[in-house]
Amino acid sequence: MTTPPQAVRIVEVAPRDGLQNESVLLSTEQKSTLVQHAIAAGATNVEVTSFVHPKAVPAMADAEALLAMLEPVDGVTFSALILNERGLDRALAAGVREVNMVVHCTETFSQRNQGTDIAGGIAMWGRVAATARAEGVRANLTLAVAFGCPFEGEVAAEVVREVASRAVEAGAPAELSLADTIGVAVPRDVTTRFALAVGVVGAGTALRAHFHNTRNAGVANALAAVEAGVGILDASLGGIGGCPFAPGATGNVATEDLAYALQRSGIAHGLDDAALRAGGLWLSEQLGRRLPSMVLAAGGFPQPAAG
Repeated sequence: MTTPPQAVRIVEVAPRDGLQNESVLLSTEQKSTLVQHAIAAGATNVEVTSFVHPKAVPAMADAEALLAMLEPVDGVTFSALILNERGLDRALAAGVREVNMVVHCTETFSQRNQGTDIAGGIAMWGRVAATARAEGVRANLTLAVAFGCPFEGEVAAEVVREVASRAVEAGAPAELSLADTIGVAVPRDVTTRFALAVGVVGAGTALRAHFHNTRNAGVANALAAVEAGVGILDASLGGIGGCPFAPGATGNVATEDLAYALQRSGIAHGLDDAALRAGGLWLSEQLGRRLPSMVLAAGGFPQPAAG
């Protein structure tokens, strides 16, 4: 049995996965401020952007400009999502030292999101992993629609194991993430799939989880992932986000909500509650709406006594 970690690392993905599906497009300066809020809250890894075609994801059109605006911070890694070798080339040129590539678990979603089939995506990952390694860049891999697909429906755990096995054989990632892209997972699914993932990855690969809260199971799924031995979790300030290529997909697990659940469960995460709340309230103002995070609205517990 895998021993659950006593501490986890939360990767803040609001600047990338959070903003990519928002109708309000923030300026590059506002995105930089969002990254600073994440850092102020204690985030040591911030996924700041994605290097994809601007016509496909207009919100990420300023990827190079944002990276140029961000000053290096000791102990903080700025990572970026890529879908292909062109994305890797752009990331390397922008000075990114950690990339996260996606391979899909269904053929239809792979074609719609990446323009290739699963086999093509895996082969592309192998080339990206080799190039990144040669450049001294950390390369992570996410298996998208690992719990369900908006076009093909149920995705069997054995399919996820097979895709993971083939991808790891093509190029061992620094981190392997299973992503619930459309928010259909429940804890039992999480337990099953990560048990299979443990048997696929080598000692040099860390397990990571990416959950959306579309059906209000995101935090429960994250806790199940920790129980399964996962030490890295993605989350988004305010709970914003979603996939532009997945109809009906809504936001990521809210960083505030995940931090609260982990803290109350006795699992360290290194983030500051007050700073998270400040960042979430700022983001709510910029987007002009109330954000999905429950803790952002209700506050933590126990709450400070009135002065």
